[in-house]
Amino acid sequence: MFARLSRSWTLVKASASVLQQDKELLVFPLVSLGALGVVLAAFILPIFGLGVLDGLSGGNDVAIEAGAYAIAFLFYFCQYFVIFFFNAALVGAAMIRLDGGNPTLGDGMRIATSRIGAIAGYALIAATVGMILRAIQERVGFIGKIIVGILGVGWAIATYMVVPVLVVQKVGPIDAIKESAGLLKKTWGENVIGQAGIGLAFGLIFLAVIALGVVVMGFAFATQSVAVIVIAAVLVLLAVGITGLVQAALGGIYAAALYRYASTGKPTPGFEPETLKLAFAPK
Repeated sequence: MFARLSRSWTLVKASASVLQQDKELLVFPLVSLGALGVVLAAFILPIFGLGVLDGLSGGNDVAIEAGAYAIAFLFYFCQYFVIFFFNAALVGAAMIRLDGGNPTLGDGMRIATSRIGAIAGYALIAATVGMILRAIQERVGFIGKIIVGILGVGWAIATYMVVPVLVVQKVGPIDAIKESAGLLKKTWGENVIGQAGIGLAFGLIFLAVIALGVVVMGFAFATQSVAVIVIAAVLVLLAVGITGLVQAALGGIYAAALYRYASTGKPTPGFEPETLKLAFAPK
């Protein structure tokens, strides 16, 4: 367990070295975050501002439930599409860097745009799965919810490499899911541990940032100055946001490196071949 976590941390550090060479990769999760905000606003404003819920309340229970599920499904689809699109742009740019090139933001966006149909198809599938799991979860007891949660985790793991597959192999979403699941048959254990390693590392970083933020805010409130409090709050939010962006960028680079080695076996600059080989050893 600890050996696997150590190897995964080595891969994380290698991903960070790639990010240092192409700091513009941070722009993809940043723009994705902004786009997700637009999607959220596009749904919240009509629902609460234009009284859509009031209109639904005038119908029967079945119509209300159907309308709610339709809105939720559309929201899921738009959300997943934005996330997958910019992840594809990030992974595409990372692939260029790992192949020895010097990617630009335009390269990443061009790659994602060229696969927009497959990305939309995958977003549709992901939204459908999400809605099915949500519907089941709402109708089962405590144990059932645990089982549904496990199924959700299993789906997330099985589809972990779908975006790199879509970017590189240029296949449809269903074939990409099959390919991702196939790769996971030999990488299951290490892939899970690798993600746990990233989550653990950034979980600790987030805790440190939040703890520091609490201290900073405490001193700010002690000054009883509105200006100081506002500045401190902005700085804390920026620190949390930057940490999240770095995590998202490293996650995309990490996925690209894992997929690249799994599918081609080629040495990857910055990533130790033996570590990658062990990362893809059969469980």
